[in-house]
Amino acid sequence: MSDRYSQVVNAPVVSTVAKQLGLPQPVELDRYKAGAPVVSGRVLSGAAPGGRLGRALSAFLDQVKAERAGTEGPAKALLFDATGIADSSELVELQRFFYPAVGRLQRSGRIVVLGTPPAEAGSPRAATAQRALEGFTRSLGKEVGGKGSTAQLVLVEPGAEDELASTLRFLLSPRSAYVSGQVVRIGPAVAAAPGIDWDQPLAGKLMLVTGASRGIGEAIATTLRRDGAELVLLDVPALSADLKAVAQRLEAETIELDITAEDAPAQIAERLSGGVDVVVHNAGVTRDRTIAKMPEERWSSLMEINLSSEERINDELLDRQLLRPNGRIVCVSSMSGIAGNSGQTNYATSKAGVIGMVEAMAPELAKRKATINAVAPGFIETQMTAAMPIAPREAGRRLSSLSQGGLPVDVAETIAWLASPASTGVNGNTVRVCGQNLLGA
Repeated sequence: MSDRYSQVVNAPVVSTVAKQLGLPQPVELDRYKAGAPVVSGRVLSGAAPGGRLGRALSAFLDQVKAERAGTEGPAKALLFDATGIADSSELVELQRFFYPAVGRLQRSGRIVVLGTPPAEAGSPRAATAQRALEGFTRSLGKEVGGKGSTAQLVLVEPGAEDELASTLRFLLSPRSAYVSGQVVRIGPAVAAAPGIDWDQPLAGKLMLVTGASRGIGEAIATTLRRDGAELVLLDVPALSADLKAVAQRLEAETIELDITAEDAPAQIAERLSGGVDVVVHNAGVTRDRTIAKMPEERWSSLMEINLSSEERINDELLDRQLLRPNGRIVCVSSMSGIAGNSGQTNYATSKAGVIGMVEAMAPELAKRKATINAVAPGFIETQMTAAMPIAPREAGRRLSSLSQGGLPVDVAETIAWLASPASTGVNGNTVRVCGQNLLGA
């Protein structure tokens, strides 16, 4: 659905009036185009004294052939190593770098601050300073969002310095157009990932995508296929025609199945008997009512689809050892699972449960040389949001740092990053795809 508001407030003459009235004027976001470089412009980098990521960052910038910015002129990305900050008095290094630099950031620019997980910073004072980085990056994201720019914090565990490439390729590129204000934790690799083809990072990998017949699910399947994946697409029999159309376009296999059926996990496992590299749990529904008007069946049927079925499918695949080494489970949660939403006690419970499942299973998956992560979409332009009344629809679009809704491809690009075999140090994260929605931090 087109965003008529954005078109109007950015039109000639009207844009001047809108600016005088202080109305949001959403910027058209840069999104990935085939063949584009990781960063379409110069990168300005800096570091606090004592930072430990200088070698890794320099190697990464060389790898992506990034043009380095000098002391003057525009920059498309700002990269700052804050791992050397070990005391609150040293946080001034943030001001010293960004005060002259942020004005040079171009539209749809990227900011990434790198730090250390506070629990591993080495002392209470260092932990305090490293935790402070989160407030800085979230605030900075809200300051630059009006230009379509984003800011993220990447916490790198000691020993994980060589696991930056996949995450920085995502966060510094147009693939992360609708991701801002996020904290991503990178740990040591759970498995080796040699020989990544960055143009086709998923080549030769078999991936299961549930709820794949339309909307976000279709976008996920399309993006994974673009990156080289072989696909098995699953949806309910009632959506058979849509599912087959997507599968034919993407040269994929299909499973027509109700995932809440008692034998569904076994049926899925049989179809994947040769093993699977990535499982994307996207299938989900909303059945909104306030808790005072929520019958048990309405609650339970949603919980089965959105959460309990995922647990059973995971258990079956893991018990049969069908998730291959350096495998991935990627789950679709929701902003409702983080911030809550009136009339969605059932939905928010299920999506918060998805986040809990990711956090609880991450250590076990690491032992199996695999990872599990989640994405939490905010307002995404789909058939469902197009059917919303205009007032909540417009509020959903404007209540973010980027002042607009996201697209299904924004969720898909985030999942493709988490699914990559190079993201082997990213485990147990929930990443919001919400344009830094002002609700839920």
